[in-house]
Amino acid sequence: MSSQLFTSKHNTLARLTLLLFVAGAAGFLGFMDMLHRSPYVRYTKVRREQPIPFSHKHHTSLGIDCRYCHTSVETSSFANIPPTQTCMNCHNVMWNDSPMLEKVRESYANDESIEWTRVHDLPDFVYFNHSIHVANGIGCSTCHGRVDQMPLMWREKPLFMKWCLECHRDPSQFVRPDDKIFDMAFDPKSQSQEERDALVESYGIDTSNQRLTNCSICHR
Repeated sequence: MSSQLFTSKHNTLARLTLLLFVAGAAGFLGFMDMLHRSPYVRYTKVRREQPIPFSHKHHTSLGIDCRYCHTSVETSSFANIPPTQTCMNCHNVMWNDSPMLEKVRESYANDESIEWTRVHDLPDFVYFNHSIHVANGIGCSTCHGRVDQMPLMWREKPLFMKWCLECHRDPSQFVRPDDKIFDMAFDPKSQSQEERDALVESYGIDTSNQRLTNCSICHR
């Protein structure tokens, strides 16, 4: 009579191997998900290198309004990157011989655009309209953070779909009065819930159905 090729110990070993494989696969997928959401991949809180070290903090401290540079934010889906002419409106007089601004002067003289690094760059399958959000009481700082305190621009929010849906499901948590849209320091939650509900109604935001969370709103 021949002895068994596999004993009960081998069955236990096989079960442990399968268990370790499943746990390892789950751990790997969990790690990849964490990596995908990390600042390393999403660039959140990471200062982006630019061809010229432009400081929003410095310019806003001088009283320059967002709309002076981003002229189309209230009327277009895209908050334009200002042309070099906008920079030269000031810098043909101020700091007009600064070595740091040599690329600005070259861009202006050669009529060639500066290749800025996009900080908030959504995927091609996502449709986002700046003007609609501004017209409905969503302030700059809600999405972009305290830009007025950024020496170099970084992405404040991860721009996940879940993050967008938080606002689309309950706009009353984020709306603000017209005169506070470009006020970086204003906190929408400093208003009472009744005030925010009244703002939602005054802007004509329809929350009675699921239209704001319909896929076609952002994916067209």
